[in-house]
Amino acid sequence: MSRYEQPSRRPAVVTGASSGIGAATALALAAAGFPVALGARRTDRCEDVVAQVREAGGEAVVHALDLTDETSVGTFAEKVVADLGEIEVVVSNAGAVAPGTVHEVDSERFARELDLNIVGAHRLVRAFVPGMVERRRGDVVFISSDVAVRARPFMSSYAAGKWGLEGLAHAMQMELEGTGVRASIVRPGPTWSEMGSDWDVDEAAFVLNQWVRFGQARHPHFLKPAAIADAITTVVSAPRGVHLSLIEVNPEAPLEDR
Repeated sequence: MSRYEQPSRRPAVVTGASSGIGAATALALAAAGFPVALGARRTDRCEDVVAQVREAGGEAVVHALDLTDETSVGTFAEKVVADLGEIEVVVSNAGAVAPGTVHEVDSERFARELDLNIVGAHRLVRAFVPGMVERRRGDVVFISSDVAVRARPFMSSYAAGKWGLEGLAHAMQMELEGTGVRASIVRPGPTWSEMGSDWDVDEAAFVLNQWVRFGQARHPHFLKPAAIADAITTVVSAPRGVHLSLIEVNPEAPLEDR
């Protein structure tokens, strides 16, 4: 195989794979021929996704993963490599968002959320990217959010976390130049998912109304997770020599009456 060719078999890791964008991404990658390893704390939810992949003739495994625990990340990496072989694709999708006013949220919670959203992504990088650099190929995709360029209020650490995550990704893009490893960002706009489903109803309504107040909800349409999954699959399926470094995916506004 030429150094500029991709191997025919490219095992992929997807974190936060128990629901939403992560689950949809695992299904989309498997449909495109990627063996997939699903990582999440709720492994029981991942089993349903694995069953769908296998029923369709694909290859999938699931292992417990807590990105806030370095030992968990290391154990996960060892298990998925043993199951599928060296990992060619990593989709860093796990994250958390909770409502709150920045100056009222306690610092311990703020730090805990940043640990998952930024440091957790770095733990994943440390586990898989050195091997990619050694093999001179690989894809790492960071799932960001439109809050990284248009901060939304009353979401506490989430905007800070995604701004930081994109800073990490942009730095990696420069550091990895010439290694054959591609670091990419997929930046979703408003998307239906379970993130926020555990919020108090009144708090959720308040936050959404503030989006309207500050001009951040121009229309009511939200993306389906499959739209983001398709974008991720496109990024990692690009041929060698092509780097889709940033893709922003937004919901199209509803058609207006003439």
